[in-house]
Amino acid sequence: MTDPLRASELSRSYGGFQALMPTDLTLRSGEIAILSGPNGAGKTTLLLCLSGLLRPTIGVITIDGHDLYVEEKEAKRQLAFVPDVPRFYTELTAWEHLYFIAQAHQVGDGFSQKAETLLREFGLWDARDLYPHNYSRGMRLKLGLLIAFIRPFKVLLLDEPTSALDTESVRFLVERLKELRQRGASILLSSHDTNIVKDLADRTIRIQNGHVEDL
Repeated sequence: MTDPLRASELSRSYGGFQALMPTDLTLRSGEIAILSGPNGAGKTTLLLCLSGLLRPTIGVITIDGHDLYVEEKEAKRQLAFVPDVPRFYTELTAWEHLYFIAQAHQVGDGFSQKAETLLREFGLWDARDLYPHNYSRGMRLKLGLLIAFIRPFKVLLLDEPTSALDTESVRFLVERLKELRQRGASILLSSHDTNIVKDLADRTIRIQNGHVEDL
């Protein structure tokens, strides 16, 4: 069976500075791994490389058996990434964002009910017809999460997903991630929140000065 995510000899340098040392990393189906480490340790660099938004200096990344930088379309069909500061289309409302992503991934059936459930859970229902630039930081982070949840994936990458969430939304997020794990999703998220680590971690990965190791 192919591991949903596999990275081999992955590294990233910025000029003469090596932000990520050569790393091998595998995520198994139905696993939540927590990425920990101090600020500036390389967590975001690693997640950006794994997401396909930042090309590694060297290394190979496969998503569901597809090379992320050779078979990009096939790989990204099974990959969702929510950065700590999500970016949005300026001309689409929150509801329209969800509809667009659902249609792009061919999961339009039952869209309205699924979207309403997600928006109500995360407290965005009454703001569904607003544009994201009218949202607070926490609301934008919630919308970024919902855009991921509205579509299918095998691998989910999250960069500090609770950093701007209220307590109730953190609870809903934890419940959603546990449901996804039960369905076989592979999840890698960075967090400084010790409660998140305690509640979710099947495995903890530590990164410091660009060095990655399992704890």
